[in-house]
Amino acid sequence: MILTEKLNRVVMRHEELARSMAGEGPVDPDSFARASKEYSDLTPVVESIRQLLRAEQEAKDLSSLIADAGTDAEMKGLAEEELRGLKGRLPDLERQVKVLLLPKDETDERNAILEVRAGTGGDEAALFAAELFRMYLRYAELRGWKVEVLGISETGLGGYKEASAAISGRGVFARLKFESGVHRVQRVPATEGSGRIHTSAATVAVLPEAEDVDIHIEEKDLRIDVFRASGPGGQSVNTTDSAVRVTHLPSGIVVQQQDEKSQHKNKAKALKILRARLYDAERARRDAERAATRKGQVGSGDRSEKVRTYNFPQNRVTDHRINLTLHKIDRVMAGELDEIIEALIADDQATRLAELE
Repeated sequence: MILTEKLNRVVMRHEELARSMAGEGPVDPDSFARASKEYSDLTPVVESIRQLLRAEQEAKDLSSLIADAGTDAEMKGLAEEELRGLKGRLPDLERQVKVLLLPKDETDERNAILEVRAGTGGDEAALFAAELFRMYLRYAELRGWKVEVLGISETGLGGYKEASAAISGRGVFARLKFESGVHRVQRVPATEGSGRIHTSAATVAVLPEAEDVDIHIEEKDLRIDVFRASGPGGQSVNTTDSAVRVTHLPSGIVVQQQDEKSQHKNKAKALKILRARLYDAERARRDAERAATRKGQVGSGDRSEKVRTYNFPQNRVTDHRINLTLHKIDRVMAGELDEIIEALIADDQATRLAELE
């Protein structure tokens, strides 16, 4: 039996919470809410533990039946066949329990801020950045998530210098966090007359959305500049000074917003992005201090790391961290990312499980 003591503690805690919530007398609403959430989080873990324990007990009973000299040959044969099936299932049940017991990333259930920026490659990189941004919006739509576009800086040729969006829904950050990094595209640009394949890149950053309680920003630490919004090529798109540039003086982080006609709305969007960037920086600092940060294949979140290549002539998408190649680039660009994301999550779980053993 794996992790016997820990499994027993989890089951006992689940039962303790059930008794606590069923108790009589006045209940503090905050305490009840915390207990209810913990109970809800532990329920699937306890169900898996009980399923594993039942299977292990069945295996013991079958072994005893087979070893019993009084068991007739036909019954013994049936028991041996059933035991073989159980032994085949036990490793999967054990792994399922171990995965459920892995420490949870506190940010996994948060909403996320998605930022996509054109990298090396000029106009082609900007066009690719726009396609990546739309790919993620389609993925969000397929998952039933809500998207609020925070800002888009266009190049005038249909490309994006940068684009950002707030994505909200169940488990958004857990599924998108491995997308951070450099995404590379290989194809013949529409403007290329010789048919030569070019390589361009875009950078993706996925930040957990921060609440006011996570990051407190002092007004004295901000410099707010307002100016007239401009479109591609520098032409004015607004006749009032509604665009906002927020500079966080202690960190030097600068966020600019101009999509809204209201200066107030642009400032609110800029602060939302600033808060997410500060929270992400604080998480990275804490991880580095622990010195136990895992710089593994998947989860480093390094913005400079080349994570994926999209090769259009070969209809190929390759994730370099897990050596996964899919030959269906059209479907991936249409937002069908689950196969890649599930593989990344599975690899992350396998690596963390290996570290526990």
